[in-house]
Order: sequence, then structure tokens, then C-alpha cells
Amino acid sequence: MKRVQVLVAGAGPVGTTAAFRLAQAGIDVLVVEALPACPDDMRASTMHPPTLDMLDTLGVLPELEAQGLRAPVYHYRNRRSGEVIAFDMGELSDVSAHPYRLQCEQFKLARLMVKRLEALRPGTVKFLHRLVGVQQDADGVTVQLETPFSIETVRADYLIGADGANSSVRKWTGTDFDGFTYPERFLTLSTDYPIEQHFDRLVSVNYVADLEEWCVLLRVPAFWRILVPTHSAMSDQELLSDAYKNAVVERLAMNGAAVQTSHRTLYRVHQRVAKQFRAGRILLAGDAAHLNNPLGGFGMNSGIHDVWNLTGRLLQILQEQGDADQLLDQYDRQRRSIAHSFVQSQTIENKRLLESGDGEQRSAMEIQLEGVARDPERRRAYLMRQSMYQSLTEEAAIA
Repeated sequence: MKRVQVLVAGAGPVGTTAAFRLAQAGIDVLVVEALPACPDDMRASTMHPPTLDMLDTLGVLPELEAQGLRAPVYHYRNRRSGEVIAFDMGELSDVSAHPYRLQCEQFKLARLMVKRLEALRPGTVKFLHRLVGVQQDADGVTVQLETPFSIETVRADYLIGADGANSSVRKWTGTDFDGFTYPERFLTLSTDYPIEQHFDRLVSVNYVADLEEWCVLLRVPAFWRILVPTHSAMSDQELLSDAYKNAVVERLAMNGAAVQTSHRTLYRVHQRVAKQFRAGRILLAGDAAHLNNPLGGFGMNSGIHDVWNLTGRLLQILQEQGDADQLLDQYDRQRRSIAHSFVQSQTIENKRLLESGDGEQRSAMEIQLEGVARDPERRRAYLMRQSMYQSLTEEAAIA
């Protein structure tokens, strides 16, 4: 039987970040992933300033930045009038060493972390290892893993479930995943077409308000990504068709047939938070612990913030004989409270504001943010919240 101090389920950006921080500090850690490699997941692509601070501390940010785009300015736009409200994270340079968003697909971070883990300690990441059994006792967690050729058993002091929305770890703990699923699905189109030629002063992050169909335009190094909500009554085939793609693009005042796509992804959107982030020696983080809509780019970032909090506590426990119950219960309280009070509430509100308005084709978001942008004090508070520094301040205040 293999023995490790910490077993991490899931080789996405959250699980690999947790594992790398622990391994750097000398903890014996193993990452297991059911898939054959880190998937090319195109959904999460925004990394906020405090996340960049954390990655810089780990020494991986320079290499990641070489694969991404800095985006200090982001826009809220009215699709019909063309009016723009701009916010610049450069205003936070007094509190942040990285006052910008980094536009970089999440799989690039996961793959970078795997490479760094394997260089640090070969064999730390095992792909094609699917978790099929979990037993917990007072002294540790025993996990059965299905591989292509056998069932392997691993004994760990602690298990981190960072294995995504359909988390096997969460299911094994019997933890409820309360919340709701939006009736509409979201469609993401990726294209290398120069969309910026059709808009005035388009930046890398744009929330485009419209009472009939809002959208998000995001730039990553190789593509523009167009995110739109879809009509729930339409079939997958219809929503992924050329005809639907053309219609979406034409509503953005471009020639639909001229815009060729490299990816078309249709997915359901959830707002859910696990009843508990801790079940004894089993800890949940990232999408295994909470799900939200993508407006604001908080999902992956909040997952990395989860494991930053958690791994700091595990280091205290494993290297400094810290009180495990006290430290891990506080992790649960802090990160679950933030998932409710910030991530859930803010993403739900962002969607509501993009969809509602004053009856004159102006969204509620525009009306609200016009005043915020003009007032230096309110603008500062807004930037602190949207950058996620405020959520970390609120987290630290939770006993």
C-alpha cells in the first residue's frame, strides 16, 4: 500500500496548485486524475490580481504570463448604443503587485503545475487513476484507485477533493450540494477572427449588456471567446449549428459566415455550495465545493483561494503540530462563508444586472456603474471587490 501525507483528487488548476504548494514545502503529496491528461477546458480564462500574487509566491507566474495577456482595463458596453464604462485595475497598484487580470486558459496553469510537480518530485501526478473507494478513520483516509491494469490502494493523512463539479470525493462523503441550475445553457464560441476591428476601443475583457441577449467578449492569446446565454427550448444540435453561430455573430454586427470558430462549447450553469467543505480528514475545494456562473471570472480564482487557505493550514498541522480540528474547521467556515457571501451573491447579481434595465434599452448594470465610475471612493471599493481582494479581507475576519 502506498502512503502519502496528502492525496489530491483532480489535476485541474485547483488541485495542482494545492499539490505544488505542499510539495514545495516538503510535504509528501500525490495527485490522481481520472482523465489521461489535463483537459483543454476553455471555460475559465481570467486570473485576478490576488491569484497572481499567490502564483508569484510559488514562482510560476513569469512562465504563466508568457502564455497569457495582461488585461488591466475591462469594459461594460451597451450593445445597441455602443456606450462604454471603463474600469482600470491599475488604480490598485498601491495594494497589488499585479494590478491587472491575466487572460490565460486554465489548462495552461494546470499543465504548468504538473510540469513543475514532476520536476520537483517525479511520479507525483498519476493520470488514468480513478477514485472508486474511500474509507476514513481517526488516523487517515484509505483510497482505492482504478488504473488501466489494477486497483491500487493509497493511504493518506488527508484527502483534498478538487475533482470538479461531479466530485467523487464529495459524493463519498455524502455532502449535499445545495443550490440551483439556470434553465438556459451557456454557449462559448472561440474564434481567431479579429473581432476588435468591428468595435471602438475594444479591450480584452468586455461585458456587453443587452436586454434581449447580453454577451461577454474575452480575449485570450490565440482566440476571442464569445459567451452568450441560449434559449432553453432549443436542442444541442441547433445551438451548436452554423446557423445559430451565424445568428449570434450577426447580432454583434459582423458577418456570421466570415467568423469561423475553433471551439463551440455548450454547458449548463449552476449556483451551488456544498453543505460542508470538511468531513473529518477529507477537504473539498474549487468546483467540488462550489459552482457559480462565469460572470466576473470568480470560479477558478475562488478555487485557488480555497486551496491557498487550506494548504497553509495543512502545513501548520503537518509541520508545526497545529490543532487540526481548529484549523480545518476554520477553513470550512471561512471559505464556505465567502462562497455564499461573495462568489454566489456577486455572480447572481452580475447576471441579473446584465439582464434587467429601465425599459429604454439600458441595463441595470450600466445605470448602476455609471455612478460608480464617476465617484473615486465608490470606484475604488468596486475595484477591490471585483478584483477579489475584498473577499480575502472578509475571509480573514471570519473567526
